[in-house]
Amino acid sequence: MSQGIEGVTLEKIVSLCKRRGFIYQSAEIYGGLNGVYDTGHLGLLLKENLKAAWKKSVSLNHYTTLFIDGALLGHQEMWKASGHVSNFHDPMVDCLNCKKRYRTDDVDVSKSCPSCGEKKWTESRTFNLMFQTNLGANVDSSSVAYLRPETAQTIFVNFKNIYMPNRVKIPFGVGQIGKAFRNEITPKQFLFRMREFEQMELEWFCHPDRTDMFFELWLDERRKFYTKIGITATRIRLRQHSGDELSHYSKQTTDIEYHFPFGWKELEGIANRGDFDLSQHRTHSGKDCYISDEERNMSFIPNVIECSVGVDRLFLTVLFDAYCEDTVEDDTRIVLKLSPKIAPIKAAFFPLMKVFDKPMEEIFHKIKSSSSLSLLYDHSGSIGKRYRRSDEIGIPFCFTFDFESEETKTVTIRYRDTLAQERIGVDRINDFLIQECTL
Repeated sequence: MSQGIEGVTLEKIVSLCKRRGFIYQSAEIYGGLNGVYDTGHLGLLLKENLKAAWKKSVSLNHYTTLFIDGALLGHQEMWKASGHVSNFHDPMVDCLNCKKRYRTDDVDVSKSCPSCGEKKWTESRTFNLMFQTNLGANVDSSSVAYLRPETAQTIFVNFKNIYMPNRVKIPFGVGQIGKAFRNEITPKQFLFRMREFEQMELEWFCHPDRTDMFFELWLDERRKFYTKIGITATRIRLRQHSGDELSHYSKQTTDIEYHFPFGWKELEGIANRGDFDLSQHRTHSGKDCYISDEERNMSFIPNVIECSVGVDRLFLTVLFDAYCEDTVEDDTRIVLKLSPKIAPIKAAFFPLMKVFDKPMEEIFHKIKSSSSLSLLYDHSGSIGKRYRRSDEIGIPFCFTFDFESEETKTVTIRYRDTLAQERIGVDRINDFLIQECTL
């Protein structure tokens, strides 16, 4: 389903998020923290729906996927073994005039500073993106730890802790949803590049002989995921990394990119990490990570296919894709055409007039008590204003109790995207919502 408009801008999305309580800048009353945001009620509901959809999408039939929740603080030796201490850097330059700092690849140092117009730059230098801290009262080299810049390593260092007690067989997956932290030089484009963010990562462990097959399988599965949650297929593409842009751990990487108003950008990365991570941790820790293949009478270190997407970047993507403006009765209507399966609130219940409050409240509470779906009751303002409010936060269905309702035991259902209306029996509402909104 084609959604959105060509004229959507980042400024419109930021305004909508603030106005309707999806996302706010953290500590805004004190000037805010750059690259750090707090999530409001509607934003949290939408994120939870995206996470649930992701968990379902990585739990394939005929295979096992397990889930863990790793620690945010990581041992410094873990990050040395993974290569992050030595490799997790970005190049940066400073303007000598205004002192503004930029990623080198975001500015052309042969041109003027975009902030002050001067052409006076420092030499490009590297900057480690990890947040370093110290554990305990003593501050020395032995107390160093890092906030994790990705969730993957807590899966790799726990491989045997996961593999042995769960009695799984290769191939299998381990998924994790959790916070990660990167001290970005220049956070930008709202939720696109942040210092504190949330990741959804799947590490798929397989026999080395089947790595290529599973890489292609996951490319296909991950691409299908985005159309299933309602993102416009023509705005999605696959882009394979060239050899000079591969990460230090990757043998092969393909990005799923989305066409944002600011260009084609990465939404998710699918990488063949080979046995890099398990081998590195085996070498640095001295702990065995081989598993036995009884059929072949051999032992091997599993290879890994990784699928990694940011919750916040996906959140931003679905807002861009769903945002639409149209004209209804000579008035501009802002609407989020979110798939009912991920919409933060699935349905709104309105009494047409105040006199219908009691019977509609009874219907609302009955449906709410028998369903786990998020629902809204609203009796404030004209019916037109209530429709506009529900459209702007992406509610796909509105049920209205009107003059015919009591006699016919029906309500009017109004469809967000088409504005079409029809009558539906009160006893059918629950089944209708389950059918339309369940993942």
